[in-house]
Amino acid sequence: MQKKKQIVKNKKQLKLFYMAIQIRKFYYGDIPEDKAEGTSVNTTTDKKAEWPLWEVFVRSKQGLDHKHVGSLHATDAAMAIENARDVYTRRQEGVSIWVVESRYIHATNPDDAESLYEPAEDKIYRHPTFYVLPDEVNHM
Repeated sequence: MQKKKQIVKNKKQLKLFYMAIQIRKFYYGDIPEDKAEGTSVNTTTDKKAEWPLWEVFVRSKQGLDHKHVGSLHATDAAMAIENARDVYTRRQEGVSIWVVESRYIHATNPDDAESLYEPAEDKIYRHPTFYVLPDEVNHM
C-alpha cells in the first residue's frame, strides 16, 4: 500500500516535471548554451562583424576559369564554401567554388599602373601575334 502511494506521489511529481519542461527548437548550426564547449563568445556585439569576409570565385560549366561572384561572412573556410554553394550556385550553374579570406588578397594601386606595366610595352615578343597556334587549341 505504501508503494502505491509513493507511485502516485511520483506520478504527480512527474506530471509537474513535464509541465515545467520548456520546448526549444534548434536549427542547423545552433548550439544550446548549456551544451556549448570551448571559449565563450561575446554576444553583446554583432556576430557577423566578428566573422571574416571571404571572396567567392565560381567556375561555371562552360568556362575554364573561376570568376569572382561576390563576398560573404563566415567563421572558417568550410562554412564559407557551404554558404557560397547555397548563395551563388543555387541553380547548379557552377562546378567548382574557391573561397579566399579577403585579408589575404593584395592588389596594386591604380595610380602605379604606368610604372608597373610600362616595361612590358617594349617586349613585343610577349604578344601572341608571333605564335602560330594549332587548330586543336580551342581556348586561347
